[in-house]
Amino acid sequence: MSIPACDEDKAAWELQSAVAKPGFYMSYGKRLLDLSASAGGLLALLPLFLAIAIGIKLTSHGTVLFRQTRIGRQGRPFRILKFRSMYTGGADGSAVTVASDRRITRLGKFLRRFKLDELPQLWNVFRGDMSLVGPRPEIPAYVAYYTLEQRVVLSVRPGITDPSSLAYRDEETVLDTASDPKHFYRTCILPDKLARSSAYLQHITFSSDLRIILQTLGSSLF
Repeated sequence: MSIPACDEDKAAWELQSAVAKPGFYMSYGKRLLDLSASAGGLLALLPLFLAIAIGIKLTSHGTVLFRQTRIGRQGRPFRILKFRSMYTGGADGSAVTVASDRRITRLGKFLRRFKLDELPQLWNVFRGDMSLVGPRPEIPAYVAYYTLEQRVVLSVRPGITDPSSLAYRDEETVLDTASDPKHFYRTCILPDKLARSSAYLQHITFSSDLRIILQTLGSSLF
């Protein structure tokens, strides 16, 4: 049964009200933070980028960077960047990765442990595909399962980190214990992550973003 137009309008208004009101930080400050931090990070981390790239080339065949289509703001697809942590062709298998996944290279385990494989996303942030803090972008296959309420996370730029990323810091270890990791991710983990991301959207401030960034850096180091 089709939804009446008036109900669609009401639903759209309710989704808009679930996002923090566009004050100075939302309108200008967040993007300024993204640009300055991503540019500074790319320059400061260049030696580390080179070291990781050399390590990847020396320890496994294939490209240094892994590119994958994700869904960004307003449902637009973009190519997310990561340091390749799997053997060539390994990422073409299951979209869900568990801690014991044999597709992961030895160096890849180290990169994923400290989230170093995510660093190239600073370029996605600089380009405007992503933000430092925001709902983590998913692949099209999982976005297709989003309910109308859950699609509110697509109203902002996706991020490198957010509260759901912190809550599921050891997601791959949790998935390793599931009998059906893909089903468990889609029916249990993903809805909870979307709920946490939706809650973040209601209170986006400079201080909350800074706190999430610092917590992410701390969790990656320890």
